[in-house]
Amino acid sequence: MLDAGMGICYQPRVRAKAMKEAKLVVVKLGTGILTDRWNRLAAARLKAIVQQVARARKAGREVVLVSSGAVGAGMESLGYARRPTRLEELQACAAVGQSRLMAAYQEYFAAHDLQCAQVLLTHADLQDHDRHLNARNTLMALLSRGVVPVINENDAVTFTELTVGDNDKLSALVAALLPADLLVLLTSADGLVRNFGKPNARLVPAVRKIDASIEKLARGTQSATSIGGMASKLAAVKVAVRAGIPAVIANGRARGVLRKVLNGNAVGTFFEGGPGRLKGRKRWIAFFHHPQGALVVDEGAKAALREGSMSLLAPGVVHCEGEFVAGDVVKICDRNGTEFAQGIAKCSSGELEARSVNKVVVHRNHLVVL
Repeated sequence: MLDAGMGICYQPRVRAKAMKEAKLVVVKLGTGILTDRWNRLAAARLKAIVQQVARARKAGREVVLVSSGAVGAGMESLGYARRPTRLEELQACAAVGQSRLMAAYQEYFAAHDLQCAQVLLTHADLQDHDRHLNARNTLMALLSRGVVPVINENDAVTFTELTVGDNDKLSALVAALLPADLLVLLTSADGLVRNFGKPNARLVPAVRKIDASIEKLARGTQSATSIGGMASKLAAVKVAVRAGIPAVIANGRARGVLRKVLNGNAVGTFFEGGPGRLKGRKRWIAFFHHPQGALVVDEGAKAALREGSMSLLAPGVVHCEGEFVAGDVVKICDRNGTEFAQGIAKCSSGELEARSVNKVVVHRNHLVVL
């Protein structure tokens, strides 16, 4: 059953099927889950989540953790009451906090006879194709040995232009990288809420399609330790869903929440995966780049790209935005500036602007409609 005009759905069988088929699961743990109100590591909560991961492993599932909390854990050690704003202070907190966080993970997993491994990634690791494949191969090798990878962005060395952005997005990218069967975002909220902050507020149990009405339900958060709110989680879910991966947003502070999610219980908000899965190279093109420029195309080119397996030809390009060279990933937008595809350019922006190209600009094999 659907709510009229919205992508909200109530189909428990769809959710139950997705949970049953989820053999490889990416679980993101937010800072608000891993630290308490005094910015200290919430040891009891972390132990409980590790125990649930261990049970999932024994049930035959493979689990990858994407863990926030390094900056929050470092804030306590370095005496910060609120999240710093200067880059070097954030990186100092991350450097101190990451080692504390991993020591806790190692201790708690060892209690269940499991090993965990720290994996620190940067956006460059995911964008460069060879490093992208190497990251995937490393994660799969760890999983094949029964090791639980614990992933975080390498906050101590990244800088603004090269960051993934936040761990919500990183978890979605990791899910697309593998690819996973399920993405679970554990946060301090119960899920997506309608009429947020009002007496008649209620949880949205499931979403079939993320449209404008769903995005309006998202609200940002103000926290001393975290970066984003529900809006960043919806953005991450959109990546997973486009990759064909279902997702759940649930309250990581609730007792047994991960166990309940994997059992198919009606907790949090469930998002159906999109139809079909993008193949590896198309996932890499679609999700793992900061596009270097944009191609604005006419309506005929847009229709051809959206409706069939067509390449983008030079006559369909109205103009370029930004500078790029052959081999760069670019956005493809309509005349209104709405991005609807991404692809790898076969020529430079200079060649296109000079109208010296009368050929394929983006080949269909290197183009993804979003």
